[in-house]
Amino acid sequence: MKIWKEFVEFIKKQNVIGIALGLVTGFAAKDLVNSLIEDIITPIYGPYLDFLNPELAIKIGLSEFKVGHFIQSLISFLVILFVTFLIAKKIARAK
Repeated sequence: MKIWKEFVEFIKKQNVIGIALGLVTGFAAKDLVNSLIEDIITPIYGPYLDFLNPELAIKIGLSEFKVGHFIQSLISFLVILFVTFLIAKKIARAK
C-alpha cells in the first residue's frame, strides 16, 4: 500500500494529467502542423531551395543519407517549437 500512496502523491505533485492532456493535444495537432509545413510553407520556399527536395539523398558506399527529408523534418520541428513558444507566451501573459 505504501507504493500506491507514493504513486498517488507523484501523480498529484507532477501534474501527470496535465502532461497527458498536453501529449494528446500535441499528437492531435501533428497532422495540422504537417499540413501547414507540406501544403503552405514548403511551396513558398521550395522553388528557391532545390536542395530541400525530400528525394535528395547522398550515397556513400552502400549507405544512403536522406538529406532533403532531414532538412524538411528540421524545419517542421522549428515551426512546431515556434508555435509552442507563442502559445506559452500567450498563456503566461493571460496569467
